[in-house]
Amino acid sequence: MNEEILVSANNLSVYQQGNLVLADVNFKVSKGEFLYLVGKTGSGKSSLLKMIYGALPVNDGVLMVCHKDMKSIKSSEIPLLRRKLGIVFQDFQLLMDKTVEENLSFVLKATEWKDAQKIKNKCTEVLTAVDLLSKATKLPHQLSGGEQQRLSIARALVNDAELILADEPTGNLDPETSMDIVKLLRSLSSVGKAVIMASHDFNVIQKFPARMLHCIDGKVIEKSVLV
Repeated sequence: MNEEILVSANNLSVYQQGNLVLADVNFKVSKGEFLYLVGKTGSGKSSLLKMIYGALPVNDGVLMVCHKDMKSIKSSEIPLLRRKLGIVFQDFQLLMDKTVEENLSFVLKATEWKDAQKIKNKCTEVLTAVDLLSKATKLPHQLSGGEQQRLSIARALVNDAELILADEPTGNLDPETSMDIVKLLRSLSSVGKAVIMASHDFNVIQKFPARMLHCIDGKVIEKSVLV
């Protein structure tokens, strides 16, 4: 059903610093789907993700994200769109002077949650989902790399995002921890969220096969599920 499609690209062009890196990009991502975005460094993966969350403009082609036209979206509308998105970065981008729980409550307060008990309850719910409740009062530097990335995922989930965008989320992690993070991200699609994960970690991809878009030679080529 059309209303379940959260990302749709048609004849989209992707630019990096004014240079065309991907042309004629066409794909759709539906609710409850997990998708890998693969390709070498500089192939356009991160720029495509930035277009999806509104950090880069759409100049050529069509990109619809959560039913918003990203070519005509106003800058004032982008913060509202991002409440429907969860973004997970390779380098975590946590608030290092705030505890685990405060990292989440900060996001909720910034998106106009007012009720302290509801904020507390939501933080507890999300930290439980990523197995970090016991670390709620710790500062990020007191966590392992894997725990920091789980906190980053928790932050992406805290506003009930429909679409999770993960840009090389295992890039700074050891192989075993990487598997745990991908397992967590895969579990999100099983509860109805759409997940797009940019990666060049083929060990992870082979362990958890899924639909894949390959950025190569200026094109995005859809590959069948790896087995």
